[in-house]
Amino acid sequence: MRTSTLVRASPQESGMAKLRTSIAGALLAAGIDAGSWRTRCVILALEGSHLRYLGHGEAVSAGWHRGRVADQKRVSESIQEAVRAAEEVAGYAVESAVVGVGGPTIWGFDNHWAYRFPRPREVSGDEMGFAIEKAAQVSLEHDRMILHICPQYFTVDGRPGVSDPTGMECSRLEANVHLITTATQETQNVVSAMHQASLAVEETVYEPLAAAYAAVLPEERSRGVAVIDIGMQSTDLVIYDGDALVQATSLPVSGDHLTKDVAWGLCVAYEDAEELKCEYGCVPYTRSADNSTIVVPARPQREGREVPRRELNHILEARSEELFAYVAQEIARVGMDRSLLEGVVLTGAVTLLDGMLDMAEHVLHCQARKGLPVGVKDLPAALHSPEWTTAVGLAMYSARLKLRRQVRRRPPGLLGLIMR
Repeated sequence: MRTSTLVRASPQESGMAKLRTSIAGALLAAGIDAGSWRTRCVILALEGSHLRYLGHGEAVSAGWHRGRVADQKRVSESIQEAVRAAEEVAGYAVESAVVGVGGPTIWGFDNHWAYRFPRPREVSGDEMGFAIEKAAQVSLEHDRMILHICPQYFTVDGRPGVSDPTGMECSRLEANVHLITTATQETQNVVSAMHQASLAVEETVYEPLAAAYAAVLPEERSRGVAVIDIGMQSTDLVIYDGDALVQATSLPVSGDHLTKDVAWGLCVAYEDAEELKCEYGCVPYTRSADNSTIVVPARPQREGREVPRRELNHILEARSEELFAYVAQEIARVGMDRSLLEGVVLTGAVTLLDGMLDMAEHVLHCQARKGLPVGVKDLPAALHSPEWTTAVGLAMYSARLKLRRQVRRRPPGLLGLIMR
């Protein structure tokens, strides 16, 4: 796999056609959030162990249907457009990137593997890695693949909850992991779209993991936190407990459901429903005044009309409450009900809907906040938004991969799969 270096166009060159000069001592880190509504690209510079913002770009997404790739060529074109926009801002060319994946094909589950030594001895790093690899050797359906292996904890001679058993003497070592799986074909479609856009894929990363990497500090993960990435056609969730990932799944409600409900309830076109949702929508409905009205756009053979704003927000509240009810089920499923001391972190464009944090706190009975990226120097104000968090996190993930490769070499298939 190629490692991208920073290159800048000469003043005589027009556009981004040919990029030549490299800048010594820095590496390029790029992340691509190929969403079903918007495709976003963020480019960062890895300077030593520090990250600096270079550029970003976005494009209207095409080629998606219900969170799945329906037209690979159009998805590739959206990626190209977003990358070119980011390159023009940054002044650097992108050769490879980390790309996000998510949607309804994601499913996570726990697994473990135990090994009994012939006699008591100290645990080495190699034996830890071996135990993790063995715990990941599961039988999957022919059309599914493992996307991430997420170590949770080790059990040493029957004592659970050990995060790093290196140097401990024991007779029996057990590795506990959470495996995130996805449909092989869906992931390959995204990778192929990247290749069609002339980009090498450094890694495919589950999008809420990337969002958590950008917006959640390690100490917050250790106290218990959930990250909810609410996209237009998919909602993805990860839950952390004691710095261990305990759940990763996709939920059946997304921003698209809210828009379709408004279109159906107010008898308007889908595009008008999306505009009404973004401009006038809020949850819960009690946040809107009793006498407040909105104008529903005119349709063929019909004039525009006024409707109470509360009617719009009644619709949005019902579906938003359902979304967080699904989140509550997943939190309870892993025994974290009322145990998320850091609450929930919301990312994705739908998070910008007025009152979403209040609705999350009402249904989940814990604090809620917007997930905003941290840890990148010179990050512009436009990217301090939950709709950009995943893209920034993917670029940060790319930088971490490159930094780890510089520090030490690891087994080829393991490095990109483990992020703690």
